[in-house]
Amino acid sequence: MYSIVDHLQLIEKYSPSGPCSCPTCVSYCKRPGWWTIDQACNALYRGYAARMMLEISPDRTFGVLSPAFKGNEGGVSLQIFSDNGCTFLQNNLCELYSTGLQPLECRFCHHSRRGEGIACHNDIGQEWNSANGQQLVNFWYRNYLLRKFF
Repeated sequence: MYSIVDHLQLIEKYSPSGPCSCPTCVSYCKRPGWWTIDQACNALYRGYAARMMLEISPDRTFGVLSPAFKGNEGGVSLQIFSDNGCTFLQNNLCELYSTGLQPLECRFCHHSRRGEGIACHNDIGQEWNSANGQQLVNFWYRNYLLRKFF
């Protein structure tokens, strides 16, 4: 079961990196990083629901709310938009940097940490694969995604 302790352990385990717009760091923004459940909840509260997308795990057992690919805002993640990069990447910099809303995965990944991002990604995925994670996905789905179509 997910708890605030789990969230705090993730925040401590994956410390933030400094800002960078080198080609390696910008290339990480081609695939939007994942928020923790608390971060996604905060982004929803701050009005970013329409700039999120729902990513489904490869085994289709759970979903994750993440920043959307450009052109895929407010929907289910689609491969056709995957080359567009993150909706928050503007002029090779993240709009969310220093707002308190930058996803943990994005904050951690950096050119000095090549190859270390997969552990962060997997740990955040484990957090989302919980009752609390799926409650937030269902909330977004019912209140934002469905309203887009009906």
